[in-house]
Amino acid sequence: MKQVTSGEPNRHPTEAAPLILPVILAGGSGTRLWPLSREHHPKQLIGLIADESLLSSTAGRLDGLNEVELANELLVVCGEHHKFMSATQVRVSGKPARILLEPAARNTAPALTLAALDARARHGDPVLVVMPADHAVSDNRAFQLAVAQAATYAQENAIVALGVLPRHAETGYGYIKLGAPLAGVRGTSGAHLIERFVEKPHQELAQRYLESGEYWWNSGIFVVRASTWLRAIEALQPEMFAACDAAWSNGTTEGGFFKADAAKFAACPSDSIDYAVMEHLTSTSQDNTPRGIVMPLAAGWSDVGSWDAVWEIMPKSPEGNVARGRVMFEGTEDSFVHSEGRLVACVGLKDVVVIETADAVLVANKNDVQQVKAIVGRLKSEHHAEAQDHRKVHRPWGHYDSIDRGERFQVKRIVVDPGKQLSLQMHYHRAEHWIVVRGTARVTCGERTFLLSENESTYIAVGMVHRLENPGKTPLEMIEVQSGHYLGEDDIVRFDDQYGRAGTPAVDSTAAPAPVVPSVTG
Repeated sequence: MKQVTSGEPNRHPTEAAPLILPVILAGGSGTRLWPLSREHHPKQLIGLIADESLLSSTAGRLDGLNEVELANELLVVCGEHHKFMSATQVRVSGKPARILLEPAARNTAPALTLAALDARARHGDPVLVVMPADHAVSDNRAFQLAVAQAATYAQENAIVALGVLPRHAETGYGYIKLGAPLAGVRGTSGAHLIERFVEKPHQELAQRYLESGEYWWNSGIFVVRASTWLRAIEALQPEMFAACDAAWSNGTTEGGFFKADAAKFAACPSDSIDYAVMEHLTSTSQDNTPRGIVMPLAAGWSDVGSWDAVWEIMPKSPEGNVARGRVMFEGTEDSFVHSEGRLVACVGLKDVVVIETADAVLVANKNDVQQVKAIVGRLKSEHHAEAQDHRKVHRPWGHYDSIDRGERFQVKRIVVDPGKQLSLQMHYHRAEHWIVVRGTARVTCGERTFLLSENESTYIAVGMVHRLENPGKTPLEMIEVQSGHYLGEDDIVRFDDQYGRAGTPAVDSTAAPAPVVPSVTG
């Protein structure tokens, strides 16, 4: 291929480094990693490959990058369901973060547009490093060097995609076909113009891509100035730009989160960064359309999108096995087994995936794990709770674990973090018995407020306004027994809530009883 030098950025070694703002897109659901990843607790929020969550790892990915100036905060875009867990995970990384809330799922292009609008207002015109929250990188330094080089092109009205040299004929990734190579400041930079984006190929086509050497995996990581992205989206997708601009301009700050206006955002089309913009880019800038450039990323990247991808990046035994939790292998090869609690023993198996959780177990051939998404689709269509929540459900005040349930009753283990409180609430259809196991509880029940210590209990009658608080400095642990003819999620009225959830409508007290499903505590 001929090297392209005309139109190259005129960069000087002493030129001021651009301000880099990390943008983390944290709206994924991770359905192919069920049952560990659930709709309300997706893969970016769990310790999938280490104790640290993928979101926490992503938040620290640019730590130590000295070649550029980093902004003093992260920008995280996520949905309402995940806002408290996302904030907690980012806090674990030690990074100050501004969290933007999408009122509805609209894919990655609108999410980036909201981020670019916010970045332009708060930071001038920074270079955005756009990272999905649910990817893994094993070599952070190599990642940082790729970002620093990509930023030099982003300063010159280009949108830079980070591409990964394919290691095998992968059918689960999109690909980027390389255009002409570009010259860098000191000779070749490894960057290419983008000829075109291609969809996930079938096996035979993926093999041809691999053998040609002209196609790289599309990592979904982009480096672009805020103004460059906004000009591109306005030119190529004016309806999307207008909806996002109106939603951001009319957004509000609540409880430390910035929420785009729901009514304005509802008019926004749903589309990905690739479809909305990248597939339309040409090799030279024309009007408001920037150049599309792909930079090589050799940093041990994986989108961790399915169980075989998790197996691929994990350390393995001599037999090719990966075990997490209580696992025993006998005569088993090239398998991945994850146990959340129970002992899992595998005998005489090859190329299997076994994922054990408290309420669901997945057993699959490693070559067929893409079909897990179909299982999740069936769970949703048949209204199984396992599609959305684990037995252990996280809340902004702590968590609860549904220990047992049956007709007209449910038992939960509740843990309230120090200084936290549940909403002031009432139920139309269920009564509750509370038993303190550890710590001290402050209970509001009607007009009374009182303390309960370990081994003490109280009763909350149907229709009684109540609240549970932890006034202590250690976690409060208690057992809750719910009883009644309806234990549904929607039987809760919140009168006061420090997390902005007050005003939740209750179920109609005259409605016919619905099937018993796990209820939302707090």
